[in-house]
Amino acid sequence: MSLDTSSPQRAAIQLYKFIEAFHAAFNSSPFPVAVEQIALAIAEQFGWPDPIVAVEPADVPTFEGALMANDRRDKWMILYNGKLGSPGRIRFTLAHELGHYVLHRVRRPTFECGEKDMLSGRTDDKDLEVQADKFASYLLMPLGDYRQQITAPVDFDLLGRCSDRYGVSLTAAALKWIDFTDEKAVLIRHNDGFIDWSWSSESAREVGAFFKASAGPVEIPAGSVAADATVRHHRAGIQLPLSVWWPKAEEDGMLREMKISADQYGNVLTLLVLSRHAKVWPQWKPR
Repeated sequence: MSLDTSSPQRAAIQLYKFIEAFHAAFNSSPFPVAVEQIALAIAEQFGWPDPIVAVEPADVPTFEGALMANDRRDKWMILYNGKLGSPGRIRFTLAHELGHYVLHRVRRPTFECGEKDMLSGRTDDKDLEVQADKFASYLLMPLGDYRQQITAPVDFDLLGRCSDRYGVSLTAAALKWIDFTDEKAVLIRHNDGFIDWSWSSESAREVGAFFKASAGPVEIPAGSVAADATVRHHRAGIQLPLSVWWPKAEEDGMLREMKISADQYGNVLTLLVLSRHAKVWPQWKPR
């Protein structure tokens, strides 16, 4: 038996199908995916000579997860930061490191990954961190099953139910939806009045609905729900003019803004869903 590692998506989908078949035989749910058990068994399943022999917490603040080989590179271990707290963050971290093992272990003996590595955004698909992220996303949240969960307009309540189903963080569940939706949607994480990072769906980027926080500080606009410190949560969202977020946008454009004040880390998530025909100026054209 072999595993198709020609792309992270193919490897994850094939691996998930094995998991799904196993659970079908016992009439049980495959979710949340038991990443630790899979990591410890995968080498034997596919006849690989260099197994993962341990999955352990580590009190190392410099990374969220790591994949490390012994000197002979015939045994591997996955480490995760024991202070991550959230089981969802831990599960995604383990799946990310498993992705490195499946896809990249022939390239080097050590991978140490921080949050920015595991939320690396859309860059060249050849980037190892992007590939490990895609593997984790497709393994933990299979696209076909996820699409079946979208039975109503997306808001933080629906994304929260997806988060619970797959045992991942709300951020990971939201990013998965952003990745496949044909809606014009932008997910933003912010604190202290400035955008930390943002992700836009393909259709949102095509009309210029994105932010370049990496190029310098981007302030949360006045008049937005995100800027209102008296509102901690607005899960269903409120309709606002598109120009609140993009002052040069068309005057009659609208969006729905949702907000949730996240976990103990002090971050806030904002989700913007633009109306179907909304356009932001200037339009972004990929090179």
